[in-house]
Amino acid sequence: MPTSPLGEYLRARRAQVTPESAGIPTYGVRRVPGLRREEVATLAGMSVDYYIRLEQGRERSPSAQVVDALSEVLQLDDDARLHLYAVAGLAPSQGRVPLPERVHPELLRLMGMWPDTPAIVLGRAYDVLAGNPLAYALFDGFQQGPNLMMKIFLDPDARSFYADWDEVARYTVAGFRLLQGRAPSDPRIREVIAELSRRSPEFVELWKTHEARGRRLESKRFHHPEVGDLTLRINAFDVRSAPGQELIVYHAEPGSRSAEALALLGTLAATSARETTGKSRP
Repeated sequence: MPTSPLGEYLRARRAQVTPESAGIPTYGVRRVPGLRREEVATLAGMSVDYYIRLEQGRERSPSAQVVDALSEVLQLDDDARLHLYAVAGLAPSQGRVPLPERVHPELLRLMGMWPDTPAIVLGRAYDVLAGNPLAYALFDGFQQGPNLMMKIFLDPDARSFYADWDEVARYTVAGFRLLQGRAPSDPRIREVIAELSRRSPEFVELWKTHEARGRRLESKRFHHPEVGDLTLRINAFDVRSAPGQELIVYHAEPGSRSAEALALLGTLAATSARETTGKSRP
């Protein structure tokens, strides 16, 4: 059966809306999860045939009014609505092959001025493009490449490092779905999806839900092999000089056990750096 990213997204989201939440009375056993196609069409004020063509990929250019109506029926939040616009071809996307990503030297210098605050720069496909020494010390347990998605799903240490791995994985995939919707032809994004689809059943299951949302987690719990448990708050900032890049900053509540652990981690990292430098001298 022919399909499209729009059709796949509509079908996935339709399955997640219960008849009760949509105000539809139910009688007997329903054969499909969520809403039926004809129910979505009726609630959105369109013909059943037209909606079926959307799901099957035979209609790929719905109007903004149609997308708005479907967003209401499918109970999409702002992020998911934006993603629906993107896969429907109604939002700006990056059509040209992007240039290799570089982190501006001034941003690197700024992160270097935060010796007590872990900070990293993520690229358009969640590649870790740069980090300051404390960030590298925090994430030192990771072994699987420089990509955050790869680390979460393919690194055997990830489940112990992230105390709430299931939640972290779900939110990270939902954020990546937004990136993919905005730039569906980006070769690096497609490469990451293909690699994880081959190697991670957990990623495949989360990806099939078509959940799309921006970064919402305000804090994460880590278990570091050297300093133990930390709970760090997260702030994310778009890098204006490089669209698609994000500066991620982690910090602990002052005076907390996590702040003490972060300070200890900084001391250990500085000591290790001095020892490494000393050994490298002639």
